[in-house]
Amino acid sequence: MEKSKIWLSSPHMGGNEQKYINEAFDKNWIAPLGPNVNGFERDLEKYLKEDVFVAALSSGTAALHLGLMLLDVKKDDFVICQSMTFSASANPILYQNAIPVFIDSEMDTWNMCPTALKEAIESCIAKGKKPKAIIAVHLYGMPYKIDEIRAVADAFQIPILEDSAEALGSSYNDQKCGTFGDISVLSFNGNKIITTSGGGALVTKNKTVKDKTVFFATQSRDNAPHYQHSEVGYNYRMSNICAGIGRGQMEVLDAHVELRRKMNQFYVNFFSKINDVLVLQEPSGKFYSNHWLSAIVLKSYNQREALRLALEIENIESRPLWKPMHLQPIFEKYPFFGNGTSEDLFERGLCLPSGSNLSLDERNRIEVALDAFF
Repeated sequence: MEKSKIWLSSPHMGGNEQKYINEAFDKNWIAPLGPNVNGFERDLEKYLKEDVFVAALSSGTAALHLGLMLLDVKKDDFVICQSMTFSASANPILYQNAIPVFIDSEMDTWNMCPTALKEAIESCIAKGKKPKAIIAVHLYGMPYKIDEIRAVADAFQIPILEDSAEALGSSYNDQKCGTFGDISVLSFNGNKIITTSGGGALVTKNKTVKDKTVFFATQSRDNAPHYQHSEVGYNYRMSNICAGIGRGQMEVLDAHVELRRKMNQFYVNFFSKINDVLVLQEPSGKFYSNHWLSAIVLKSYNQREALRLALEIENIESRPLWKPMHLQPIFEKYPFFGNGTSEDLFERGLCLPSGSNLSLDERNRIEVALDAFF
């Protein structure tokens, strides 16, 4: 009999999502507007604090795209982007016909290296064009080096588009991720810390920016009794049904973060007795990760692949770390600054099952499989 699949990160419902969905059906709010959309935005604003305004959108990618538009990124502009990330961080740069400039990771958080960032900006300026924006990512829920990246950005007066798609519930110095950028982005995709099935949000401290986001996301419809459009618009608003799922998920967000952190501690405990395996952990007490995905680095590519295949035989999903953007066929022609850290992490790194809904039996299966391998 085949063993049931243990997923890397599957949706985890809290129970109250159906209540909000039913309310939407009962009142016929089956549209990209309605009380759940407004309520979900308020829930997120209350959670994030820092006097932010949230626009609920159809995806985190949509939020990144609108973020670049709002930062006035246009054709042939340079946009700095972390290389080790999911492609959704970088694709919107091409949507705007801009030029991505990729930055390597540092080993403390696996996120954007401040030294390489400064080098890249100086190189762009030497070519006669200062970058329009910096896309910094909290990889796997681990906050990037907030102070160092902000210091470089401010020194050159370049805004930060904070990609917090993987980091809702993470914080730095007790301030929530998703509030550090000039504009910030969240994701509620099916595998995220909470989900709306598909969805995302743009976060800003400026009400005018939120209003412009909603304007662009609803086809840029002008204020007129007929359908009139003076700017290009997009169908990027979140539906009232998806927002209802989100409202229910917000009720269990902190509990889900705690469960993911406990799963990370399970791996820390296990690998404490194994030589040459590094578990991604906070570099200091300032950092607080939701540990959306727990990830390890092994001693070699061959060992990484052997472990991945051994887990696959046991029907346990694992996955290599994000392949850096500068190694991707679609992005390999663009500039890259770094020393190979992200390439090394990709070669040797593996994400392990991290879901907040993993049962004790599933955790035991993972432990038995790891024990057998090592």
